[in-house]
Amino acid sequence: MASPAKPGFFKRYLPHPLLTLTLTVVWMLLLNSLSWGGLVVGLVLGILIPILSSHFWPDRPRLKSLHKFISYALVVMWDIVVANIQVAYLILFRRADKLRSCWISVPLDLKSPEAITLLAGTVTMTPGTVSSDLSADGRALLVHCLDAPDPAAAVAHIKTRYEARLKEIFE
Repeated sequence: MASPAKPGFFKRYLPHPLLTLTLTVVWMLLLNSLSWGGLVVGLVLGILIPILSSHFWPDRPRLKSLHKFISYALVVMWDIVVANIQVAYLILFRRADKLRSCWISVPLDLKSPEAITLLAGTVTMTPGTVSSDLSADGRALLVHCLDAPDPAAAVAHIKTRYEARLKEIFE
């Protein structure tokens, strides 16, 4: 009688290699210094956390295209820099009563919880906007905009700039 197939070395000890790499890099960035000891601790955490948490997410998210994910990350980093400059300008040179802040509801085409979480995080990381709530059915994201003269344009911007790219990456 054949025994059940056991997972291979990498599947067992590196169930989520991208998460391992991300955790290690984030650990090194949090240390704010490069040292062998810090790297070893980062690698241990980067290996142990995915192993210990892999039972909680058996259907891990699949990236359709790593190239598109890297492109998305670059777009987000660029937008964060630009939004920082815009928000600094608003705070320094525009009176508070001239700001057109508003709440917008962004209808979602995304279905993947990971993609929705990444979209909400992206909106929050971009200065001048913050994601506040996800509807109970997961079909709309409530966002506060510091200055949005045209709320419909703000919704369209989020959908075309971020959501469409995430849909290509995850779904």
